[in-house]
Amino acid sequence: MEKGKMNVRTSSKTHAEFISTKDRIFNGAAKDFELFTDKDVLNLPSPVRKYFSSCGYIGTPKTNMMKAIYHDVNFLFGNGKRITIDYVQYNVVNKPARIAYIGSSMYGIPFEGLDSYVDGKGSMKGVLAGRFTMFNQCGEAMNKAGLTTFLSECLIIPNAAIQEYITWVDIDALHAKATISCYGDSASGIFSFHENGEMLSFETNDRKAIATNGTNQKVKWSAVFSEYRVTESIRKPTKLQAIWHYDDGDLLYFDSKDVLIK
Repeated sequence: MEKGKMNVRTSSKTHAEFISTKDRIFNGAAKDFELFTDKDVLNLPSPVRKYFSSCGYIGTPKTNMMKAIYHDVNFLFGNGKRITIDYVQYNVVNKPARIAYIGSSMYGIPFEGLDSYVDGKGSMKGVLAGRFTMFNQCGEAMNKAGLTTFLSECLIIPNAAIQEYITWVDIDALHAKATISCYGDSASGIFSFHENGEMLSFETNDRKAIATNGTNQKVKWSAVFSEYRVTESIRKPTKLQAIWHYDDGDLLYFDSKDVLIK
């Protein structure tokens, strides 16, 4: 594995685009004034209500913005090469959006990535040495992927989970189905929970595996959340993983630890 540190190229076009887009979506976000109450979660499935309660969200602000910081993520690049990346991500609730800046190196050359879902449009761009665009994927499959990823993260910025654009269906004491409908598109998946209320995973068939050359295939995808820790009185996961479930076996392509969620 090749190590890659977050050498943020503050003068690069990619980083400037990241900051500009982040500022734009944050400027349109509502401020945090209201607190979560039991009434807010009354109509949610029982395991989701337990998650809000056991993780300490009741009585805390309905945050409309989230920042997540990942260091030294074990990442499988599209060409099959494993690299280590740093990943800074922002999510916004009122108009579902997420954007992330990726910093690493390949063969000793700085590599930057921009992973975004803004205004219903998803994209993934990779730039080498601040100048050479290796790939820049967009289109319907990327739009759906961005929407699905936002849904998978709705319980780590839980104000999203109670918005009108997400609907819930109760399955049993440890599972619930969620559907997000936004910008003329929709995606669904199933959340699994531990008996203690912690969210364990999100699984869906609504996200395609998209290669850097633009080809894609429909594959079951899951996000896994673990190693919960209490920060500022709220229990949050600090280990997040993403897995493609191919017919010939599972592929763990994003493996993080010690994630800081603000």
